[in-house]
Formats: sequence, structure tokens, C-alpha cells
Amino acid sequence: MFVIKLFVALVIALALVIYIVNLNIKSKVPPITEVTSAPYKDAKFHNTAPRQPMTFSDTAALWVRFFTEKKVNTTPDINIPVSRVSRADLDALSNDTLHLVKLGHSSILLKIYGEYWLIDPVFSDRASPFQFAGPKRFHQPPISLEDLPPIDKVLISHNHYDHLDKASIKILRTKTQQFLVPKGVDGDLINWGIQANTITTFDWWQELKTSQGLVVFTPTQHFSGRGMGDGNATLWGAWVIKTPQDSIFFSGDSGYFQGFKETGDKYGPFDLTMIETGAYDADWADIHMKPEESVQAHIDLKGKVMMPIHNGTFDLAFHTWHDPFDRVVTESANRNVILSTPQFGHIFSINKLPPLTLWWKSER
Repeated sequence: MFVIKLFVALVIALALVIYIVNLNIKSKVPPITEVTSAPYKDAKFHNTAPRQPMTFSDTAALWVRFFTEKKVNTTPDINIPVSRVSRADLDALSNDTLHLVKLGHSSILLKIYGEYWLIDPVFSDRASPFQFAGPKRFHQPPISLEDLPPIDKVLISHNHYDHLDKASIKILRTKTQQFLVPKGVDGDLINWGIQANTITTFDWWQELKTSQGLVVFTPTQHFSGRGMGDGNATLWGAWVIKTPQDSIFFSGDSGYFQGFKETGDKYGPFDLTMIETGAYDADWADIHMKPEESVQAHIDLKGKVMMPIHNGTFDLAFHTWHDPFDRVVTESANRNVILSTPQFGHIFSINKLPPLTLWWKSER
């Protein structure tokens, strides 16, 4: 009897711990009462093309894969080349064009005609709610958050941990003028100490005119969630940034769908597309693109040059860490697509994009 009581007590204690932890990490979503362009029903956002729902057996099988399937070469067998970036390097850049730095994974630093913008800044060691567990960085960021200059705008594509990093946002709150986020994500930012009057929320196809041109939040085929019970309570999407001289596209995360062509027809052509190319798998093919689909998305968007992102920093799938690069190079050559593959920390301008460089093969 004592053993049974002890077991029950342990189960109750574990359930209580899980409940408290989940309460802390799950999204703090404000009420969404207005009509939205993105499909919204039963307090959930939905993709324009319905996803095939995962059954209980599908979910169980996926968890079995994660715990039992042997991963092969999913972490780098080389030292990832990273160029250090200083505040002086950034301030020395001219204010008469658009400059970019790939910081890691999907984190991008822009200097847009003198203004500093950040997209999906993730500077923590792990893409996880916990810094003792979860996907760990392959390399350090080229510059620290503390060394960054004052930021005019931070843009967030969705609330997954490899795109919305609580620790980074809490540091950026003291040096950022404006946060541009999908609907519902403002709740977490406010909970983390961001002033509500510095946050602008976006629906799909919503535009914002800025001193530098136009920002648009466009649809993707994905999902959201940070804990149990908050799935799809906040929106997800991509960013279009247009200045009088330049036009760039940032995909966020997405499966391949017709929305890329619609965005290309409305806002293309693009001088540069930054397209998710990594963390794909047959078990979630509708929410992450294979490299071949990423190239097709670039073509649909009427892009001139494609830069693969969402790779080279975290182990988030079962494919080798270099598979996204190898496959996108092959497919871009087959489709006559111009590919730019800068190393992390490489500073470049929109009118002088880095050429294809096979840096991931340097020591293999």
C-alpha cells in the first residue's frame, strides 16, 4: 500500500511540475476579436490549405523516431566559419544602400539606409524554453546583443523557439524602437517587459509604410505554439521589405504552397529572397519545404538571387547538417537560379551579393 501511495504522489507531483512549467512557457495570447485575413476559428489560426491532421498514432510514431532513430552527421564535422562583426564595422557601413548580415539560422541583421533592423533574432545557446536541454548552437553569433547598435525595428515571423527567443527579446527591449509581430505574439512580448506602444501586430497582407518604404506580412503554410494547449493561437508568416530602390523577401517557416506565387505576383520581383532551406522531413512535409521546393518558392516569388536560411546553426531534423546546402546547390543549378551562400558574419550589400561559396565543404 505504501508503494502505491508513493507512486500516486510522485505522479501527482510530476503532473503539477509539468503544469507549472507549461503555464510559464505557453503563449500569453491577448483576445483576438476583430475579423482577420488569415483564417481564424475557435481561437485558432489556420492555413489557407488545410493540413492533414496528425493522428495519435502518427504523433506517437514521431516521438518514437526522436527517441530511437539514430542520427547520422546531424551536427557539423567542421568548425563552422564565422566572421566576427563589431559595432565599428556596422557603423562604418554607408547609409545609401541596404546591407545584410546572416547571423545564424534565420536571424538576419539589416542596415537599411542607415536604420538597423533585426529579423527573428535568436542569440541564446539553445532553441528551447530551457537552456539545459534542447537544440544547441553549432556556432556563436558573429556579434553579441550587447554590442549591437540601437535597433530601429525587430521583425518576428512566428513564435517558435528558433525564431522568437525570450532572452534575446528581453535584452533588445532596451535598445529597440519598434517590434513588428504576427497577431497574438504581442501578448508574450508585453509579458516580457516590452512596452505595448512599441509593438505593431500584423495580419496576413497587412502593410506598414515606413520612413524607408514598405513592410508587408504575407502568408505562409506553417503553425505556431510554445507550450501545451497554445497551438496556432498566434499567427505565422513571411516578411516583404521594399524600399524605393530594393525589394527583399524573408520566408519565415513554411511548407510549399501557392501563397508564394501570390506574393510574387503582388510584390515581386525581389532582388533577394531569404528562403527556409532546412529542418525538413517526410513526417512534416506540409510545414517545412525540401530544398527543391525552396528553389521553386524562390522562382514563384520572382526572385533574382536566393539565399538559403534556416540552416547551419541548430539540429532540428533527421537529415545531415549539410544536406540542405548540398541539395539546394544542385537544384539551383538545375533550375538556373542564382544562389548566394554567405558565411555567418559576412557583411554584404544588396547591390553586391556574395556569390555561391561552398564553405560547408571546406574541411569535409
